[in-house]
Amino acid sequence: EGYPLAQSFSAFPQAFPDLYRATVAAGEKSGHLDLVLEQLADYTENRFTIQKQIQGAMIYPIILTTLAMLIVVGLLAYVVPDIVKVFNNSHHQLPFLTRALIAASDAVKSFGPYMVVLLGIGAWLGNKTLKTDKGRYAFDAFTLRVPLVRRIVKGANAARFASTLSILSRSGVPLVEGLYIAAAVTSNWHIRDAVLEAATKVTEGGSISHSLEKSRYFPPMMIQMLRSGEAGGELDNMLARAAAMQDRELSALITTMVGLFEPLMLLVMAGVVLIIVLAIMLPIVSMNNLVH
Repeated sequence: EGYPLAQSFSAFPQAFPDLYRATVAAGEKSGHLDLVLEQLADYTENRFTIQKQIQGAMIYPIILTTLAMLIVVGLLAYVVPDIVKVFNNSHHQLPFLTRALIAASDAVKSFGPYMVVLLGIGAWLGNKTLKTDKGRYAFDAFTLRVPLVRRIVKGANAARFASTLSILSRSGVPLVEGLYIAAAVTSNWHIRDAVLEAATKVTEGGSISHSLEKSRYFPPMMIQMLRSGEAGGELDNMLARAAAMQDRELSALITTMVGLFEPLMLLVMAGVVLIIVLAIMLPIVSMNNLVH
């Protein structure tokens, strides 16, 4: 009907985010829509590949953790009660570890269903809280304080910010507008506010690197690359290199964490089984000594 492509995209914001609309609009204005669409396609494929790599790396730890918890609960609810029946007729004082195991088993059998209900209610309340501004800010602040989670959150948001601003800058989108769009695709609200503050400083004549450096949410190497890009007039190229560097670091960090998680979880499970075995064997050894 004669509408520009970017304006047609704006009628479907769920399918075409701000990044796509702004990029296509810049391509239409510059007369290089074909090149802009190729850049956008490369960007989309790259982000999809990285996202799938991260999701694939996290699936195994989640499954392993869930199975480990189910095994422990199953041991406490069904295996331990049958074994400790042997000690019920004993009039001797049971060891502390055995009494603690029996108490944990009784708690799982008695309050297990209630705990599941409480967990469900807690998850529902947490989801409702995250939908409020106060709850979202509190959760995002918490993720930035947890040591390992903090590195992943900062790395993922830095990579997303750099790659988004790079594709927008190379497509001819004005820098301030690109910063606002890059802030919108940032998942952590505290980092988003830092990018929005940087956009305000740029509007007032400041530099991106200095504003982002003050927030302390972005890696020093990335800040240095942005400063070099601003000084040399190659900000879009430096943004692309910074995004690639952050993607590699994030992928390496997650791979390392997953590699360490497997033996750590095996050690935890071995420790749990050892405690259960000791709790069962100690009274048997004690009664055997009394007989002799």
